Amino acid sequence: MYAKLVLRNAKRSVKDYLVYIVTLTICVTLFYSFLSISSSYYQPDIGSEYNFTVLSDGMKVAICVITLFLLFLIRFVNNYMLRRKQKEFAVQSIMGMEQKTVGRLFFAETFVMGMISIAIGIFLGVFCSQFITAMLLTSYGKSYELTWTLFPDTVLLTVGFFVLSFLVVGLFNTRTIRKTKIIDMLAADRENDPALKKSRWIVIAAILFELFTVWMCVTGVQKVWFYYDGRFAMPVQIMFWGNIILPAATLFWSVLWLIRRKKSGFPKFVFGLLVCAVLNACIAASVPALVNQYYLPLGAGTVNQYLLFILVDLIFFICSLIYLASSFIVAWKDKSPEHRYKGENLFFFGQVISKLNTTSKTMTLISVTLVLAIFLFIAAPILTGWASGYLDIRSMYDVQISSSYNDVYDEENLPSDDYEIVTNYLTEHDIETDYDCTFNLYLPKKDDFNNRVKYTFPVVAISLSDYNMIREMLGYEPISLSENEFTTQWQTIATEEERNSFLTEHTSVMTDAGELTISGQPYYEEAIGETVYNSYTNVLYVFPDSVCEKLLPVMRNRYITTSKSISYESARELEQAFSDEYPEITDTGVSYAIRLSTLQINSTKANNFVVQAAMLYGAVVLMVICLTILSLQQLLDAGKYKYRFSVLRKLGVEEAQIGKLVLKQLGVWFGLPIIVAIIVSTVVIAYFIQTVSAEISAYIGFGTLMVQIGMTVGVLLLLLICYFIATWILFKSSISK
Repeated sequence: MYAKLVLRNAKRSVKDYLVYIVTLTICVTLFYSFLSISSSYYQPDIGSEYNFTVLSDGMKVAICVITLFLLFLIRFVNNYMLRRKQKEFAVQSIMGMEQKTVGRLFFAETFVMGMISIAIGIFLGVFCSQFITAMLLTSYGKSYELTWTLFPDTVLLTVGFFVLSFLVVGLFNTRTIRKTKIIDMLAADRENDPALKKSRWIVIAAILFELFTVWMCVTGVQKVWFYYDGRFAMPVQIMFWGNIILPAATLFWSVLWLIRRKKSGFPKFVFGLLVCAVLNACIAASVPALVNQYYLPLGAGTVNQYLLFILVDLIFFICSLIYLASSFIVAWKDKSPEHRYKGENLFFFGQVISKLNTTSKTMTLISVTLVLAIFLFIAAPILTGWASGYLDIRSMYDVQISSSYNDVYDEENLPSDDYEIVTNYLTEHDIETDYDCTFNLYLPKKDDFNNRVKYTFPVVAISLSDYNMIREMLGYEPISLSENEFTTQWQTIATEEERNSFLTEHTSVMTDAGELTISGQPYYEEAIGETVYNSYTNVLYVFPDSVCEKLLPVMRNRYITTSKSISYESARELEQAFSDEYPEITDTGVSYAIRLSTLQINSTKANNFVVQAAMLYGAVVLMVICLTILSLQQLLDAGKYKYRFSVLRKLGVEEAQIGKLVLKQLGVWFGLPIIVAIIVSTVVIAYFIQTVSAEISAYIGFGTLMVQIGMTVGVLLLLLICYFIATWILFKSSISK
């Protein structure tokens, strides 16, 4: 009997719970498709030079952590279903069914619908996983074929996670039904929204914001006390004093309001803090920018500290703006009687204000989550593109050996090895080489040997013959120099401003072999790797061989290219053998490092894919959660709205006008958190792009980035339109019954 009742109710409720079923199906599909590549049965053909274990383990951890957010979504959706069926529960209880039994029937009903979603989600996940596989193999430069395979362990993990989630949420639902009074169930859809009043959550948010403001002010005083210098440039001076004055002004406003709180309402106080939060965020954002630009020594962790201040300011901006939205609408309504009484606007204002009043906290959380989702969408291609571009620089040679003299203070301890262990290994394993270049890097002046200051670290030089050998290895044309000339080689990351400034100040260079002047071709910027440069420098001198013979060699490097790619296992063996012979830090202070392109490419591609997949998956999950909550918030009170709109119909309002009212209401409810999130995320992303603009220019390209951002915006708009239209259709259906 109970089984038939459960199945009948589930079948009848499919339409009402369409949003829930679709959302859960999407989540199951994404979970299965992304997790499938970590299956023990998944064995893609990526070649012997790659180790798939690194990627598999990383994906499993990332996906499982992100999917924990779905517990919140499942709980919220089940609460929606609980509210929708309260009248039915009341009727069943009145007819003699125990509330305990009612709760169990509801749990069984939701469990059946959840299992249907799981089945559909896994089926769709099999197809979706093929696109994930295609993305994976493409990133490794391999061809792929579509194969429709079901992975038993992934199916088990998927079913286990979601079934466990249903069981946990079902226990809470059953407990809620047992404790809810029948009379409350009957009147649930007729409850009036509470009047506008001061909210506890915004009070807590304001207190936390004030505490962080005190911290920011104290930090600003400490930085001025220990690091301020009157010779700093004007932007730096403004940064120092602004991070004291603006937080102090915020605290002064709070004290002033406390004195005049009887005359000034709480919304006015929150509005003042909102303005202060914007100003504090602007001045705090100047710290990371100016620290990098002017090389300011403000102490360890300063940049991270001020990034935290920026984050707190932005979160409070969202909190206060959402909270004040209803107050803004009330003020506009009161000051615009011509709009207030026009058509059905009075009804519209009442609907919107009451809804904002009761859901402002939820909308705040949605806005914050949307900002995070949008940032993940945009940041994913930036970070992975950066890493991929940087990989091309790090892995230009199959074997790359470098040394460092940073901790060497006796000239006799400077590196001079030829690293024969590498030669012997390659010979023993029949690995043929195309090019093999061992070279020194020199200090122009011997007196620079003891200069270890970070921002004045000496620029080292390479001989012309070694430089041309490296260029030949990479397919570049050789260069020529006169005996009294020099030129420069620049890292890709170096900016044009940095290069021009250096060349303007270094038209000549004094060496232990005499003075050299800049050549007609003052610089080259083709990528030749990064270990050829000295610490903290983006430039390398190129001197004639006769000059380098008279200089002090401080580093000994070796670059090798092989005829065929070194296998992953061989690369691991060579790396271990080299590390045993040449530890990273020796007793003499010399540090050695070996890079094998096989290992670099394997780890970078694996990490790139994990980061990109996890960020995109997390962004989609967060976006789906937010849009689902926005949708269900409106459908949750369908009974209440049905009653109100029925009154409008009795008053003679036509269906076309009711449709416009519904559209306007949904526009406000969806638009407010989304617009706030777009404003904040635009600021965050713009600041992020500006911060890493050099890396974007060097490794990605702004044109490519704009295409990726455009695709991201398209995905977001598609999700938004789908959820908005679905909500609109279901909402109209609910109020017209």
